[in-house]
Amino acid sequence: MPNLTFKGKSFVENHHLSIPYHQLIPNEEASLTDKVSLNDNLIIHGDNLIALKALMPSYQGRVKCIYIDPPYNTGNESWRYNDNVNSSMMQEWLKLNRPVDKEDLTRHDKWLCMMMPRLNLLKDFLRDDGVIFISIDDNEAHHLRMLMDEIFGSANFIAQLVWEKGRKNDAKLFSVGHEYMLVYAKSLARLKELKTIWRETKPGAKEIWEEYLLLREKHGANNQKVQAALKEWFSNLNDKHPSKRLSRYWRVDKYGPWRDRDISWPGGGGPRYDVMHPGTKQPCAVPERGWGFATPEAMKKQIDLGLVVFRKDHTKPPFRKAHLRPISEELLEDDEAEIDDESNVDGEIGTQVMSSVIYKQAQVAVKYLRNLMGGKVFNNPKDHEIIAKIIDYVTLPHNHDIVLDSFAGSGTTGHAVLQLNKDDGGNRQLILIETEDYATTVTAERLKRVINGVPEATDESLQKGIKGSFSFFELGNPINIDAVLSGAGLPSYEELARYLFYTATGEEFDPDSVLEKENYIGESTLFHVYLFYKPDLEYLQNTSLNLDLIRKLPDNQEKPRLIFAPTRFVDNEYLERHNIRFVQLPFEIYRFPSN
Repeated sequence: MPNLTFKGKSFVENHHLSIPYHQLIPNEEASLTDKVSLNDNLIIHGDNLIALKALMPSYQGRVKCIYIDPPYNTGNESWRYNDNVNSSMMQEWLKLNRPVDKEDLTRHDKWLCMMMPRLNLLKDFLRDDGVIFISIDDNEAHHLRMLMDEIFGSANFIAQLVWEKGRKNDAKLFSVGHEYMLVYAKSLARLKELKTIWRETKPGAKEIWEEYLLLREKHGANNQKVQAALKEWFSNLNDKHPSKRLSRYWRVDKYGPWRDRDISWPGGGGPRYDVMHPGTKQPCAVPERGWGFATPEAMKKQIDLGLVVFRKDHTKPPFRKAHLRPISEELLEDDEAEIDDESNVDGEIGTQVMSSVIYKQAQVAVKYLRNLMGGKVFNNPKDHEIIAKIIDYVTLPHNHDIVLDSFAGSGTTGHAVLQLNKDDGGNRQLILIETEDYATTVTAERLKRVINGVPEATDESLQKGIKGSFSFFELGNPINIDAVLSGAGLPSYEELARYLFYTATGEEFDPDSVLEKENYIGESTLFHVYLFYKPDLEYLQNTSLNLDLIRKLPDNQEKPRLIFAPTRFVDNEYLERHNIRFVQLPFEIYRFPSN
């Protein structure tokens, strides 16, 4: 595979490993929550490289979806390279402290030096089935693709989406109104192993289902009346209504609205066997591509379930039913079952695969944010509905999926997650990181307005708030590794317990609850919390959470055990089976051998 070479690469390839852990200091005033906690939705204010490292002990390997919108490096953004890399060349960049503009002959090198350590850390945040989306345009798309191939592996590339944001009629040659989203998996092999299939709801499908439920409530089990009423509903729709395109779903059975669908084998070469017509008792004509079910037994099961519809006679193949909401295996096994809004939990309403091209005018997001914030506060904001669309596509509503954005900007990703959770009752968690000072006045303020509502807004959807909360943290001082390695500067057991208990639970620390010999530091609403720590270098270098230590802990507690330790030698499956959540101490001591 070709390698990408750029000035400074050798100095930044492992720079993320040299970043010390920093404390995360709660900012209650900037938060919107009853209890500030690292388990809440989060906004972190500070350099995103340092903030990512600070979050590592709590969130490494736990994030399902990352979306970032880094500087596009157009030469007009006035961003500065400010990573303190130990290199004379990089120090010269820092010393000059100039905005990266079009006259900067090293602007592409600086951009890649800025991105590489951040992408290295972001990869470590993803779960094995996690995915990352990165917005970019033509200025750096080609460089980013090669950098991602190097860090994530070219085998984990999924797609390069195109977002068409509007025509530019003042262009001299072509109207370039699009940008891209690069999509990579942490492990595409893992997604295939899990048989992952991503689908989105077809526009208008939800409205059809809601109307169907109303008609079912009105007419009960009378499918004919429900069907007639649904057909009339379709005919009365405006041609621009999104459900109009799905009007073939006017027929109804006990499983819900359905449309006819071809019964032949996809691509051709399917099996050929006799399927008897129930009226003429003659074999039906076999589709040119063969039957769509592999065996006569499989076909008979579909017929017995009422999912195959025969034509007037045997001279034409039957067709199969395609329901608006696919039917779960459990429901099919129950001959007496009738579908309702809760019975078919496995089926998504009217789904389709997402196109690699997205169409949405950029000005929609600009106007929306101005309305929300009462004026212009941010240049070129992303559209929260589009970001919600991609997050919804790859996450599950009720799986506590974590969504991370380390270039948070105006808070679009946070807005998208909150809106998604409102729309589908989900419990996704958001983590936003913003370097600039507007983290409080724009990023956090936007989420506050989304949650609380803006009564004076002209858009009715903004007037009422939506459920949600977030905790705001600032970056604190770094942990001095040199001092730690010399055995100096280690906090006392109680001091570290106080910091960890508060930031992990958001609850008041009670020093009287500490049982240091038992490694117990207290009980929160959700956890019993344990800390394996001594202000002693040798202890920290030689202590890990293992089976012997776990077996010595009380195992008769109803709440999960939250355990802090320097490292561990127990796999995730064991921890989950024994109701344990492990958090690595924010120290790198265990990486260094004893002298």
